[in-house]
Amino acid sequence: MLAGAGILVLLAGAGVAVLGPFGDGDDAQPAASADGTSLVAVREGPLSTQVTLSGTLSYAAHRDGTPYAVVNQAKGIYTWVPSEGREIGCGRALYRVDEKPVVLICGGTPAYRALSVGDEGREVRDLNGNLVKLGYAEKSELDPRSDHYGSETAEAVSELQDELGVVRTGRLDLGDAVFLPGPLLVTKAMAKAGTRAAPGGQVAQATSARRQVTVELDPGQQSQVKVGDRTQITLPDNRTTPGKVSRIGTVAKSGDGEGGDKSDSSGSTIPVYVTLTRPKDAGKLDEAPVRVQITTDGIAKALIVPVTALMGRAGGGYVVEVADPANGQRRRLVPVTLGIFDNGNGLVQVSGELAPGDHVVVPAS
Repeated sequence: MLAGAGILVLLAGAGVAVLGPFGDGDDAQPAASADGTSLVAVREGPLSTQVTLSGTLSYAAHRDGTPYAVVNQAKGIYTWVPSEGREIGCGRALYRVDEKPVVLICGGTPAYRALSVGDEGREVRDLNGNLVKLGYAEKSELDPRSDHYGSETAEAVSELQDELGVVRTGRLDLGDAVFLPGPLLVTKAMAKAGTRAAPGGQVAQATSARRQVTVELDPGQQSQVKVGDRTQITLPDNRTTPGKVSRIGTVAKSGDGEGGDKSDSSGSTIPVYVTLTRPKDAGKLDEAPVRVQITTDGIAKALIVPVTALMGRAGGGYVVEVADPANGQRRRLVPVTLGIFDNGNGLVQVSGELAPGDHVVVPAS
């Protein structure tokens, strides 16, 4: 990166133009001196480093990116199935069999049995959580974290059944509900109204309604990125919206080598998943290309110079050239130790015999 930044600056004895402190929003362009250099003031302040990657904005589903399968367990005739793009909330009818609504319960354990008083399990815990969140029971009456189907659960299920317009039984028979992470966004209808509903048949494919950006990270950058890192996402219309890294994949995806050789791992990547802080900013965009800037490190108080002020020294290391703004011919070389880089803005943290307000020589822009 340093080689590509043009950091080698000629040491000449001509006068130079003086710039104000960089990063202050001043739009004035530096004036070039006779030797093609100008001055920038050393600044002290916060600095962060970023990784910028291409990503895809979509709706979250399974961890491997595949959609959820809406599997039916009821018997009869489909009288209504949701169309593509339909969003179904927790506690709402997902589809209808013989005009009886099959309700969506948001949870991670698929329905595999009838549920009634005395049953226990993970799906009961999901059911209790839904009933409290949807207002069919109070926390003081029903513990949303309980995995026990008690009389309080039965009473809340009766309230839900009344809302759906079905017979109040206080139990859930197999086929009355589908348990999937939700709310759901239907991506493909598999069944058609008027066809026979059979247990195990797939009604639709869906994703969650939660927005997500997936980026492919080079394995060499994996140590730089961690869960919780702040991100800035640039949408297709160039608007930006914040987010954070929610998950980092553990299995690298193999890329094609030259000539389609999949055994060549040089193109392997690791998926990184970013959650949007303001998902409404993304509207209804799906499978849209975006740019993601991940802030991977930062320091509250750093001595900062432009990367273009750095010069390599014989034997290794770097120096910056410091000039007197009142007399551009008076210059000295100061060895510096490098810290973190702000690649997006071309800045670097340095330490050495420098102070805020000193002026370093950079190539004239």
